[in-house]
Amino acid sequence: METLLFVPGDSARKLEKALASGADALLIDLEDSVSLANKERARQQAREFVVAHGGKPHVPRLIVRINAGDSGLMDADLDAVICSGLGAVMLPKCCGGRDVQQLSARMALREAFGDFPPGSFGILPIVTETAASLFAMGSFAGASRRLIGLTWGAEDLAADLGATANRDENGRWTGPYEMARSLTLLAARAAAVLAIDTVFPDIADTAGFAKACRDAVRDGFDGKMAIHPSQIAPIKAAFTPSAAEIDHAHAILAAVAAADGAGVVALQGAMIDEPHLKQARKILARAASKPPS
Repeated sequence: METLLFVPGDSARKLEKALASGADALLIDLEDSVSLANKERARQQAREFVVAHGGKPHVPRLIVRINAGDSGLMDADLDAVICSGLGAVMLPKCCGGRDVQQLSARMALREAFGDFPPGSFGILPIVTETAASLFAMGSFAGASRRLIGLTWGAEDLAADLGATANRDENGRWTGPYEMARSLTLLAARAAAVLAIDTVFPDIADTAGFAKACRDAVRDGFDGKMAIHPSQIAPIKAAFTPSAAEIDHAHAILAAVAAADGAGVVALQGAMIDEPHLKQARKILARAASKPPS
């Protein structure tokens, strides 16, 4: 999943439009983008949408962001959206592996009552929205087989910290948020799950968004969340290896194969070893996953 698009759960029009966005996954939101008065309508619309479209060919994976555990709304959300066609549940305000385990137990009960096989639905938590959550980033490894990835958020963290901004005058993340981003990537790798970069809220800043996408690829993220369909194409472009990158990856594999078991080989004046080989394989796997142009 390289492209994940947020869609308000209480907007049937936006949900239908999102099907043609080209996103790999739709994040159907029952939390921040839905007012308290519209929560029940959003639940029902989300369920109807998931049942109607989930799991069909050429349809994005459908993931529903429920409300946080301390909101008093989680159980009603789960009652509505644990249904045929659901891909996963997004857990906001997640403070560690224990929260994932508790959500998994709640989902297991509904799977049993709904006659779904155990573990049918995954969990994608947002893991940096409170200061406390940053102290539990090592607890996701082994927390649950449902865990499909980790992602992070800066807006709620800024509110929790009482910060007036989360970026500096040059548009770069300030210290706490750069640390949260890095910890998310490291925690995802430790847990052997996807690392998904956060949203870029300024839709009009196309240059800034393109750079943010390139930064995500550079640092090792597997994908990025979007808040508007117009952001899908730039994410795809950034996560598609260039012809030069593909050629270089092939050259690395060829040089290693020709080295007859040597641990280190020379290529174009540089020394190539196992980490370079691993990166080359990742680039070629990413290229192979793309549809023919």
